[in-house]
Amino acid sequence: MTLCHILREDPDLAEAVPAVLRPRATEQCVARTVQVRTGRWSGVGEDVIGTGIGLLVLDGRLLRRVGVEGRFGAELLGEGDLLRPWQGEDASPTLARTTGWRVLEPTRLALLDDAVARRFAEYPELTGRLVARALERARHLAVSMAIIHQARVNIRLHMMLWHLADRWGRVRSEGVFLPLTLTHSLLADIVAARRPTVTSALTELARQDLVRPFPGGWLLLGEPPGELLAVQEVGVAEG
Repeated sequence: MTLCHILREDPDLAEAVPAVLRPRATEQCVARTVQVRTGRWSGVGEDVIGTGIGLLVLDGRLLRRVGVEGRFGAELLGEGDLLRPWQGEDASPTLARTTGWRVLEPTRLALLDDAVARRFAEYPELTGRLVARALERARHLAVSMAIIHQARVNIRLHMMLWHLADRWGRVRSEGVFLPLTLTHSLLADIVAARRPTVTSALTELARQDLVRPFPGGWLLLGEPPGELLAVQEVGVAEG
């Protein structure tokens, strides 16, 4: 494991600290890091973090899958997200479920353990910013839940790709590039559909010139679907 200066790695987090205190906070807030390879990941145990905050994603992307009776849903996570993979895993759920993590890109995590929590305690603004991110993650999940209730999978998939583009999309002359190498199977988990159905839906979206495969991801053409804008507005109002 190596050490990193968290606030140098995460400028948004640094901006939460008043400017006059920021240089000192930047030097003090260091943490151990761990590098995770692509593929299945068993997570980091609570014994590593202790009573600390959790794992902060510095770079990379992960997918958390949850299944009930053979049907899966998934959440995509990346830079700036806070994880606690062990939380809730020891509980006895009413419904039998399976959970798992998959690393989609090489990922680097900062271990916000007991020592880091004590350093953060000197700058309450950092805790506030992390709580805000947790609430934002909950809002994104609520929007995703609303999206997967759309009856037609092609509309569901179109909305979800634009929803992901809100965070990771890059504007290009041709459209909005979503730099996520998501297979049809992973997309099926994200939109709660079957893989063959997702393949057919992507074919239909390409025929309508709305979504195209692109090297390293997907190209979204035209404007975001109106249904998504309505769902997001409701999510903001209720958040």
